[in-house]
Amino acid sequence: MIAVVQRVIKSSVEVDGKVVGEIRKGVNILLGVAEDDTEEDINKLVNKIVYLRMFEDEDKKMNYSLLDINGEALIISQFTLLANLKKGRRPSFEYAAKPDKAKALYEKFVEEFSKYVKVQTGIFGADMKVYILNDGPVTFILDSKQL
Repeated sequence: MIAVVQRVIKSSVEVDGKVVGEIRKGVNILLGVAEDDTEEDINKLVNKIVYLRMFEDEDKKMNYSLLDINGEALIISQFTLLANLKKGRRPSFEYAAKPDKAKALYEKFVEEFSKYVKVQTGIFGADMKVYILNDGPVTFILDSKQL
């Protein structure tokens, strides 16, 4: 499971021209689910992200977590994070989970994350327009297999 985590001032997602999810200060999470992912991968990522000290204190040091600042999360499914780009010029997605499995694990990730902070989402499988006002910019790429 791969997560691109961006510290944001605000973020929103539109489907068919309508806002379906919107947050203020917190994180935008682009989440890719791999074929071999399990609930253990979810637990590792959720635990890492909610406690990750990525928000600045009064001295401009990254000492505060999402929980410390009472932040929010916008979680967007993004299978392209699992693209294999080694051969040719067209991405291959053989490492990405099939849609049914990916949706189930994505929804479980959202459910677990919601136990800690307010969460908004996009619509799984939809063509989405994601607006991200990155703060910093601060961006982390997390792979559950490396945690």
